[in-house]
Amino acid sequence: MIRVIVGISALAFVVTAAMAQEDPIKARQALMKSNGQQAALGAKMVKGEEPFDLAKAKAIFVAIQDVAAKAPALFPESSKTGGDTAADPKIWSNMDDFKAMFVKLGADAKAAQSSVTDLESFKAAFGNVGKDCGGCHQTYRVKKS
Repeated sequence: MIRVIVGISALAFVVTAAMAQEDPIKARQALMKSNGQQAALGAKMVKGEEPFDLAKAKAIFVAIQDVAAKAPALFPESSKTGGDTAADPKIWSNMDDFKAMFVKLGADAKAAQSSVTDLESFKAAFGNVGKDCGGCHQTYRVKKS
């Protein structure tokens, strides 16, 4: 199962890399959409709507690490506006903080991947990583009405 998800992540990377050269806004939106799908799966496991699967749980954290590694490069100066971006202009004036949030997200996801052994440990780790995502969205994402 992890091989399949890693393979999908690798394919997403190739597509994202190609898109990033052409349109970083679309590339980051695609990356965040895939991240949202992983988060939705994790949320379903936490709520009991999906059976807990250790391999899938660990794969969620692998995918989040991948996002944390790739996302900062998808915010070049040239992508402040255009497209249907929800990126807050504060990103470019606080780029060091913005990138530091991704470093923390990646480190927390890596720690979660290695520490999860059952549903209870997954719930705790998933909640912690979710706070990282929420903190960045709260600070650097424009809320759409």
